Amino acid sequence: MSMNDPLADMLTRIRNAGLARLDKVQVPNSKLKKRVAEILEEEGYLAGHRVIEDDKQGLLEIDLRYDASRQLVIRKLAMVSKPGRRVYSRCDDIPKVKNGLGVCIVSTSQGVLTDREARKRRVGGELVCEVW
Repeated sequence: MSMNDPLADMLTRIRNAGLARLDKVQVPNSKLKKRVAEILEEEGYLAGHRVIEDDKQGLLEIDLRYDASRQLVIRKLAMVSKPGRRVYSRCDDIPKVKNGLGVCIVSTSQGVLTDREARKRRVGGELVCEVW
């Protein structure tokens, strides 16, 4: 399996683990993935995350969050930018996901931010993914 887009792989693993009703999922660690996991946790989509050190890059262990009926809290997890087609947006043009109910994760010059935070700081950047 070629690993052209590690973040897309992480989101797919989260999606698949949710369908399989797993409590946690492990992905190879990176700064970007760790930050995306932090944002998803802050926004209430994940129960938690931690880095497990190994002799390589480490593993990011993600605790999935379910509602009372054991449905994954994340309804949709979609990449916006892909390796073949990067999508950039100015701060005024960052889309509102589900009319503000969802969150768009944006990679900016000030780090990886939510769409709300990017608008507040008046920075644009690459639209990484959308979650609701």
